[in-house]
Amino acid sequence: MAPDRIRQHFGTAPKILVMILAGGEGRRLAPLTEERAKPAVPFGGRYRIIDIVLSNFVNSGLNRINVITQYKSHSLEVHISRAWRMSSIMDQFVETIPAQQRVGKDWFKGSADAVYQCLNVVDDESPDFVCVFGGDHVYQLDVRQMLDYHFTRGAEVSVALIPVPLAAASAFGVVQVDEDWRIIGFQEKPKDPTPMPGRPDLALVSMGNYIFNTPTLVEVVTVDAAAAQSSHDFGKNVLPDMVGRRRMYGYDFSTNVVPGSTVHGRGYWRDIGTLDAYWEAHMDLVAAEPQFDFYNLRWPIRTGRRHLPPATFVHSDEQGERVGMAIDSLVGEGCIVSGGRISRSVLSPLVRVNSWARVEESILLDGVDVGRGAQLRRVIVDKNVRIPPNTSIGFDLEADRQRFFVSEGGVVAIRRDSEL
Repeated sequence: MAPDRIRQHFGTAPKILVMILAGGEGRRLAPLTEERAKPAVPFGGRYRIIDIVLSNFVNSGLNRINVITQYKSHSLEVHISRAWRMSSIMDQFVETIPAQQRVGKDWFKGSADAVYQCLNVVDDESPDFVCVFGGDHVYQLDVRQMLDYHFTRGAEVSVALIPVPLAAASAFGVVQVDEDWRIIGFQEKPKDPTPMPGRPDLALVSMGNYIFNTPTLVEVVTVDAAAAQSSHDFGKNVLPDMVGRRRMYGYDFSTNVVPGSTVHGRGYWRDIGTLDAYWEAHMDLVAAEPQFDFYNLRWPIRTGRRHLPPATFVHSDEQGERVGMAIDSLVGEGCIVSGGRISRSVLSPLVRVNSWARVEESILLDGVDVGRGAQLRRVIVDKNVRIPPNTSIGFDLEADRQRFFVSEGGVVAIRRDSEL
């Protein structure tokens, strides 16, 4: 349901269209993105990254969703078509829009250009508001609260912002606001970020999530499309050009309260654009009290179901150290932990960990087989890789660099279908 005051203004529920930007290449997340779009990368043992933003909208009662795709989009489009079937009789849909070269021979040149090239969808739907969100971050957001904020402020565009420590803000787009949270400036990855009002230790970072009044969106992306020097990006071009000319407000994400959430988890957001960030987000999931909560049944993360058996843990030969067990870990369906030990790790479906193997602080994607006696520490293993018996990975990074990707933070990543 839309917020009551918006419904009262329109006399009925306003039409809200969702456009999720999911066409990015995600180079910094290689090798996980060598064969798939970043939003299609598996996450959390049974989901895809795209499931997070889709769940936020569906849980918020917003069910008219377009996902704009481009780079290696096949697995993403298959996942959405199979897992996200909505009720057409209720005018609900989650549909993908691939790059179509509708306005010329160019593919999408940036986030704003992607929306511009898909304005036919906006015209067909004739919404009152358009939510333009990224498809590759980890967070939980009740979008209804942001819509209510947007409407009551009389904004033409609202930008979701999150306070981060000043020292970390240089890695992001930093937004300046006045005391009323009206946006007065943008800084793209500044060396010296401007602090937020009243908090000299924090800066406000854009989450890449926007709510537009429809006429405003159509106008600004059309003007940007004609600007030859623009990189056609919302954060770099379109929004900075609107400062001082449009009613732009920042929305403080840390004030958003998702139903069923705890104080501990509020304000949690991760940009998982690198291997280290992806690994860290998974380590957050296996904490004793994770901030990102899969177990909040009032705000579920949704995905497609697979016909797989439960995970099983076999062998209990403690004297021979052949014990199938997992501690502080997430283990997906269909996994077989056969005499191996798992700690602080996330296993996707159909993983097998054989006797005397040890897996620590690692992420194993679908179908990985860890041979007897193998040792893994701080390793991300993509789909269908067989780790040979007695292999050791993650303990000698210099040796690992000769064979695998090793991140700046020392996380080893192994390509899908690799033969070791």
